[in-house]
Amino acid sequence: MKFQQHMMMAAVFACIALGLSGASWAQGDEEQAITVESLKQGQDDIRKELAEIKKLLEQGVRAAAPSGPNVEGKIFNLGDNPYKGDGKVALIEFTDYQCPFCKRHKENTQPQIETEYVETDKIRFISLDMPLPNLHKLAMKAAEAAHCAGDQGQYWQMRDRMFDNQRNLEPWNSHAEALGLDVGQYEDCLNSGTYAEAVKADLAEASKAGATGTPSFVVAVIDDKDPTKATGVTFIRGAQQFSAFKTALDDAIASLN
Repeated sequence: MKFQQHMMMAAVFACIALGLSGASWAQGDEEQAITVESLKQGQDDIRKELAEIKKLLEQGVRAAAPSGPNVEGKIFNLGDNPYKGDGKVALIEFTDYQCPFCKRHKENTQPQIETEYVETDKIRFISLDMPLPNLHKLAMKAAEAAHCAGDQGQYWQMRDRMFDNQRNLEPWNSHAEALGLDVGQYEDCLNSGTYAEAVKADLAEASKAGATGTPSFVVAVIDDKDPTKATGVTFIRGAQQFSAFKTALDDAIASLN
């Protein structure tokens, strides 16, 4: 964000200035004079940076969210993935069950999104899988496990367990037992790879969105004639604060009126 960039630049100037100041005492008079002049120039630059920050603050400029891929107008296939809420605007999350940032979003930001937007049917929340096997070797199977639990009506409960037990995903049966599932049916589903292709289909949608890491989000509008499709509006990168989602969701909802 622009404010943060200015602050970081100012801090860099300050660190350089301090470093030069400490080094200058060990130099000769001529070199010291040059260093002092450099310090003065650095201080002038810092003052200019701070003045610009002050001006922006006085003008009430809102910092922009981190930019991401352009998803506007792209059609996303939601398939038969479970969803919560029943709004015309959709929040699509691309997630990896072993990703610590996905867990952070689930614990810190998602609850407020659900309270203010999902439970009030302002939006539809849909979770699509984006396992990153090169980083997380169990993420693919964890995604399948959630869908296998979904066959018994407990997709969201298993999804929560996968995040809550990121460091203890195996043995897979332990989660089925904890949720009171028919373990035999769950095992058959998981061992046969019933949902492997569905997870790969989600990965194709993540690629379409331009997502390169998790979590990634697309705010989209559900197709009136085909609720398995949605048209992209905005991309949100990473585990952002609630305010970033609020801005994007409110703008999308307002555009429908």
